[in-house]
Amino acid sequence: MKKIFRIQLLMVALFSLAACNAFSQDKFGGLTLYTVRSEMEANPEKTIKEVADIGYKYIESAGYQDGKFYGMSPEDFKNYLAGLDLVPISTHQGSVTLENAEEMIADVKAAGFKYFVIPVPPMGHFKYDPKTQSMSMSEDIELVAEILTTLGKKCKEAGLELLYHNHDFEFKKNKKGIVPIEYFLENLDPAYVNFQIDLYWTAKAGADPVAYFEKYPGRFKIWHVKDMDEQGRFTPVGTGTIDFAKILEKKELSGMQYYIVEQDRTFDDMDPLEAIRISHDGLKKFGFQ
Repeated sequence: MKKIFRIQLLMVALFSLAACNAFSQDKFGGLTLYTVRSEMEANPEKTIKEVADIGYKYIESAGYQDGKFYGMSPEDFKNYLAGLDLVPISTHQGSVTLENAEEMIADVKAAGFKYFVIPVPPMGHFKYDPKTQSMSMSEDIELVAEILTTLGKKCKEAGLELLYHNHDFEFKKNKKGIVPIEYFLENLDPAYVNFQIDLYWTAKAGADPVAYFEKYPGRFKIWHVKDMDEQGRFTPVGTGTIDFAKILEKKELSGMQYYIVEQDRTFDDMDPLEAIRISHDGLKKFGFQ
């Protein structure tokens, strides 16, 4: 009787292990919480759980303020993610300066992140015109590069990696005739600064990401995967015009280690949580696994 009971327990354990493995295998891809920022503001714990339930594996933060991530201490944030089988990979730290960098880097490290991402030119060098809703950056490209290098060295000392995230304006010549993204790629030491390429904004600028992978191999550690509809708007992955399959063929050449779904805005009354569900299914269409 005891032997039969032990066998039954073993079968239950094996079944549970198989179920857990199947569940883990179905979890893939990353999501930036910027996409669900309104939901995060209202109820961060509930929203993060919904992200996990959809099947995402990795998380990118975009909600650091006063030493906390979405109101949670770095340690509490890390532990909450771990409890949902979510892995903190990257975090956008747009408010970083040379003065607050050490404290911010320590918090990013404590939260378990690997990549410290600069989402726009830092320290006042990002420009936004609310009238035209256009983005740009200052002409002080050399100074911005120096700031990125300094921050990159600080990150490396702490065991983090610094990435710069592009929009479309970095692909356009400034008044000096310099293309900022190319200046960065050619002048920033990959030992200290690499890149998070946003595939939507790259396409929006009329640039070919594959051409950049070929010219600057190994520099694009994370991809922001977001699609573009026929009107040029953000749309869930797999419902737009970007040929992700072609881009994905050059994954190894690019240096990509992780990919993160992002959708800056939704349209036609689509709920952001529904958008990220569609995107998660859309990833499979192109072989993102």
